Amino acid sequence: MTRPARVVINLSALRHNLARVHELAPACKIMAIVKADGYGHGLTRVAHALAAADAFGVACLEEARELRGAGIKQPIILLEGPYSANELTKIVNLGLDIVIHDVTQVEMLERAVLPRAVVVWLKVDTGMHRLGFLPEAITRIWQRLNDCKAVADKIYLMTHLAVANERDNPMNHAQIECFHKVCANLATETSIANSASILAFPDTHADWVRPGLMLYGVSPLCDSSGVDEGLKPVMTLKSELIAVKNLRANDPVGYGATWRCPEDMPVGIVAAGYGDGYPRHAPSGTPVLVNGERVALIGRASMDMLIVDLRKQPRAKVGDPVVLWGEGLPVEELARYADTIPYELLCAVHKRLQFIEYGKG
Repeated sequence: MTRPARVVINLSALRHNLARVHELAPACKIMAIVKADGYGHGLTRVAHALAAADAFGVACLEEARELRGAGIKQPIILLEGPYSANELTKIVNLGLDIVIHDVTQVEMLERAVLPRAVVVWLKVDTGMHRLGFLPEAITRIWQRLNDCKAVADKIYLMTHLAVANERDNPMNHAQIECFHKVCANLATETSIANSASILAFPDTHADWVRPGLMLYGVSPLCDSSGVDEGLKPVMTLKSELIAVKNLRANDPVGYGATWRCPEDMPVGIVAAGYGDGYPRHAPSGTPVLVNGERVALIGRASMDMLIVDLRKQPRAKVGDPVVLWGEGLPVEELARYADTIPYELLCAVHKRLQFIEYGKG
């Protein structure tokens, strides 16, 4: 028998969430962001389910190569561009687009002799100060790229918002205004919106939107969950109870004896832990579902196990189902308890787990 901890992937939920993007931004092309192994959901699994997307965004050449090897024909954009000049020929052979964000990449292209010109997305740093050219440099860089034989005729423009998850933060409008000023005299297709912007700022939708987290059924906004935004969770981390114990008042549980029973009570041992991707720093009181009902995590999560308070499920028994996040328990909620973000939890799910998918049709 395989270990009961497993990951269930709902592919129909993925398609539903893509349709939700279409509903919110009906005039836009969609670049589905599938980097980091499809946010932990499985790169090629996700890309095939999102076949209606216009393009895919990845972080590196290895991810792009895996997609092409799986038969993905849509444009694939390297979101960090080439890391070295020797990648350029491989990029062209795989038919990839590249984001250009630094002058060293421009110089690579100017020196390159390639079998075909490469499509470039020029990134504007409108205030996040991570990647991209400052606004005052864009016209000059644009011209250099236009003069470069290795660059295709059409150059796209893009930027990234730093605090789009905060609806009321004035920095969003400052960045949007800055980008529009930069683009005013450069006639081309543009892209601003990530998941948060798609949901909160319709004026950012432009020609292309770049949904990531929302495709996986999770809201990136500080004040809502995926369900609130009309999304469906794609990943559910499941397991089972492998032991039930009746403890006495003041008995300790788990490593470090950090939690003691306030009274005589039943506890359940769940076959899942930080070795599976469950956050070790999740505190006592973090919700877990047993038989579809909420109980509380108690004590420290171990590598392969965690312990839950069964006073609200006194009839629970070995083999009963457990949900750690997903359907019925939003990963956003667990992230808040664990003082982290949903991205980290999804991406940290360990590949030793069995992945079960459904909803292909």
